[in-house]
Amino acid sequence: MAEFVVARRRTALLSIDLQNCFVEGAAPRGVAVVDAVNRLARACRSAGMPVFQVRHALHVPSDAGLLDEMFPGVFAMLDVTAGTAAWHGAVEVDPTDVRLDKPHFGAFHGTDLEAQLRSRGIDTVIIAGIETNVCCETTAREAMVRDLRVLFMSDGTTTGGVPGMTVEDVQRASLATVGTFFAEVATVDETIARIAAAT
Repeated sequence: MAEFVVARRRTALLSIDLQNCFVEGAAPRGVAVVDAVNRLARACRSAGMPVFQVRHALHVPSDAGLLDEMFPGVFAMLDVTAGTAAWHGAVEVDPTDVRLDKPHFGAFHGTDLEAQLRSRGIDTVIIAGIETNVCCETTAREAMVRDLRVLFMSDGTTTGGVPGMTVEDVQRASLATVGTFFAEVATVDETIARIAAAT
């Protein structure tokens, strides 16, 4: 299992999809994860590390693409103009945070996230948010194939599961896959301690 160095100047937090529709509707541990990510984000800001607040947001119906075929009504759920793509009220979004809208599951697809990270000299990302096995895992895969080191939060992510499996089984399977092939899996407290100890 990989153990990556947390260097403050080269590490950023990607907070994924802490939005009303996911925190309250899709993930049973949604509110607890918001609290955990808020703690992690505060530690990152205190250490001078950038925090990216990423949300799944659709600006026009065509942004939905194939998602609209697979999940009818997805545009209405994630419509920026209607306000349904808004961050959950408990999410602490600081004025220094970078806000990023993504049109699909992964935070790199159809965005300038990679360019923003490279311009800051970032080579390591911390991934937390909702859902573990969908947008968080997709983002971890996208980051790894771009040669970015990934720390993936085991208790700073959550999922609503998939049909035929328990939420716990889906969480465990996703963490096992990510931790084997794409990232180092760690807890929020472990990561905060590593940030505090980093130079």
